Formats: sequence, C-alpha cells, structure tokens
Amino acid sequence: MSENKYERIGKELIQVIGEDNIESYVHCATRLRFSVKDRKKIDDEAIEKIDEVKGVFYNAGQYQVILGTGTVNKVYSALRGGRPDEEDDQAKEESSSHNKEKGIRRAVRTLADIFIPIIPIIAATGLFLGLRGVLTSDAFLGLVGMSIDDIPEYLLTLTAVLTDTAFAFLPALICWSAFRKFGGMPIIGFVLGLMLVSPALPNAYAVADINSGVEPIIAFGFIPIVGYQGSVLTALVVGFLGAKLERKLRAVMPNALDLIFTPFFVLLSMMITGLLILGPLLHFVEAGLVTVVTQLIDIPLGIGGLMIGFIYPLAVMTGMHHLFIMIETTMLANTGFNPLITLCAMYGFANAGTCLGITVKAKKSTVKVTGASATATQLLGVSEPALFGVVMRYSTKPLYVMIACSAVGGAILSLLNVQANSYGLAVVLSPLMYIYDWSQLLAYLVVSVIIFAAAFIITYLFAVPKEVMVEDEDVKVKNAV
Repeated sequence: MSENKYERIGKELIQVIGEDNIESYVHCATRLRFSVKDRKKIDDEAIEKIDEVKGVFYNAGQYQVILGTGTVNKVYSALRGGRPDEEDDQAKEESSSHNKEKGIRRAVRTLADIFIPIIPIIAATGLFLGLRGVLTSDAFLGLVGMSIDDIPEYLLTLTAVLTDTAFAFLPALICWSAFRKFGGMPIIGFVLGLMLVSPALPNAYAVADINSGVEPIIAFGFIPIVGYQGSVLTALVVGFLGAKLERKLRAVMPNALDLIFTPFFVLLSMMITGLLILGPLLHFVEAGLVTVVTQLIDIPLGIGGLMIGFIYPLAVMTGMHHLFIMIETTMLANTGFNPLITLCAMYGFANAGTCLGITVKAKKSTVKVTGASATATQLLGVSEPALFGVVMRYSTKPLYVMIACSAVGGAILSLLNVQANSYGLAVVLSPLMYIYDWSQLLAYLVVSVIIFAAAFIITYLFAVPKEVMVEDEDVKVKNAV
C-alpha cells in the first residue's frame, strides 16, 4: 500500500466528518478518535464505505473510526502531514478529550494510562516464569535423564534474574509511570519507587513468612517499617502525590535552585510519607481488595467465574475494563498468580466466535470483509473492531450470545481452578500464560476452543442479524447481469 492511499483515506474521513466539525483527533491501537462538535452531521454509512474502515461508533464524546492495527498509525500520520506521532501533541489532545470524561470513567482512564505501559514487562516476565517452570520441572528433566541438581547454579541464578526482577521492583515501574502521567519527572518517580523496595528495608515477603525470622523495623514505638515489594496501591498513591508535589514546587522554586532542591524535597517528603504513613495504611486496603476479589472468584459451583465472565464484556463496552489491570497487578505481585484474567479471557474467544459466525453467514459484502478482518484482529487481542464494528452493530442477539458464552467459559475455568501467572497476552497468545503447568495449559486450551466453537455455532444458527443477510445493491446488480 502506498502512502498516497493513507492520505486519501485521511482526506475522505475529514471530508465526511467535516473539517469545521472536528475539535481534535487522536489515535489508539485500532481507532482514530475524533472529538466533534455535532455528531449528527456525520454520515456513518459514508464513513464505512471508505477504504480500510472496519466500523464506527460514538462513545464518551468521541466519534471513533475503526481502522485496525498498523493502518490507524499510517492514516494518523498522513492526517498530520507526515509529521511523526509526537508524544507531547498526542498527550495534549488526549488531555482535552479526557477532560470531557467525568467521575469513575475518568479515574479508570487514568489508571489505564498508568498501567498499560507496564503490561509488556509483566507479560514477558510471565513467559519467563512459564518457561522456567517447564524447563526445571521433574517431568521435563526426567525425559532428558536429568534432575534439578544437574542444573548449574549460575543458570538457576540467571533465570531467577529474568523471572524475579520485574516483580521485585514493581513499585519503581508504577511510580515512574505515575510521574509520567501526572506531569512529574519520571526519573524522580523511578527513584522514589526504588526507595519503597530498598534493600535496607526488611523484605515484605520475608516479613510475611513466619518461618523467615525477619521482623519489621518499628518506628516511634508503633509504626512498622518494611519494604513494599508487590504493593501496587502504595506505589500508585505515592507516585500521584509525588508528581503533584513536584509540579507545585517547580512553580515556586527559584530557577537557580530548582535543579537540585525540587528533587530533594520531593524524595525526602514522599519517602517519609510513603514508608511511615501511606504504606502501613494502604497495605490493609490492598490486602482487603485481594481478599474480596479472591472470595468472589472462589464462590462455589463456578458462580464467581460466571459473574466475572458476564461482567467483563460489559466493562469492555464502557471502558471500565482497565480497572481490572490494577487488580490483576496486585494479585500477581501478592500471590504470583492471576486467576482474574483467566476468567475474563473467555470474552476474547466468545467475541471472536460470534464475529466469525456473523461473517461466514452474512450476505452483505461489506460485513464479510469487515468481519473477517475484525475476527483476525480479535484473535490477536484487539476486540473493538469485532465488538463495535460487527457484534453490536446491527442487533442485540449476537451480543447476548457472546456475553453468555463468556460467562459460561468463566464458570468452567473457575470450577477447574485454572489461573494464569501473568497478564497482557490475549486470545491466541493467552495459552502462553499457562505453560508453567501442563494440566493448566490443557484445561485452558480445551475450554477456549469449546467457547469459541459454541459462540460461532450458536450465532451462525440463531443470532445472525437480518440486516447482514441482505446483499449490497452493487452485488445484486452484478448477479442480475
């Protein structure tokens, strides 16, 4: 595809939406998101006839055009006249659009902006954990005539570096991302996060182990001081407050003193606040959150998994699913496992199966093209083209099928006690989060295939919208000729 094609797509989008109707535009992984003055002026059908457009929808004050991964970046670049996707410009435009979001929706969006940059690291660490579990298991070593004692110590140490580092310094990653989000200097946030897990402090995991003999340091006779390894909430709040404090200090600090004294006061005050006040308080909040989610998952007869599998698609539709990332990170850091993503993951398979069922049976050529692309995109982990461009587009029946299959899948996996050791890997890549245990992997694969097949078959037989069974006019003319 030539660059001229993307320029043409961009010009056609602007023409249909109306240049005077556009306040700003940004892009995400799959969509161009236009903040518009009057949504009613936009002809959806005209937009969908533009090459590479896979669907449209309007949400949170934004008119969103689904283009798919890769394509959206090139069209966005063409709209900017070939200029690179500059982070500052993007951030300003996103800030403008986010200001229109209120309350819980805005809070969830903020959490997503903090945690999403960390996902690749956690996902990679999960893969390392899985591979290490396989390669050091008695079953695998037995096949090659070895035991764990035959593996050199240095190899075990090197693999431990790969598997343990991200979680050991997780607060540093979160503080860095929070400072970046809230306008502070990220390196200050990173150092502040490292202070929360300083080797000089008693290790939180060791303190929690009654057999380790490690005790917290007691300050002022009653405040326990420990490291906050795995404490997501403490790092998040400390990062938020630290970034806000830095911005206020820079506004009043003389230029000659700013370079040294602003970081000095931020690190000093937030270290004291984090270790002596916020840490001890938020530790109980975080432990309570993990307990509540765990108890929900453990509701007997798979009811907890059924509820989570039912709720998650609705959360995706409203953008609330980003809240799950913080809970998953907390569970991983505290337990080493993530059963929550396992129960949510069936949404991806159900959505792909439903989308494919509509695509295969549809007679409308635009739906076949859009659906095929959206199904492939969903299988790779991006759900919006399938969800908004096909499943929800014409009727609620496919949506009901998808949600029901997602809920049933969650219930089955809950009954089987399947749980991931990572997050960030979706649909066809998600089995990699279970390679640490062959029985977990097999159970997950079987249930995933069943849910995908069930969503496809039920949709194909009973839930294909009537609108997609009507041939396009140009196809009718060709057939008549």
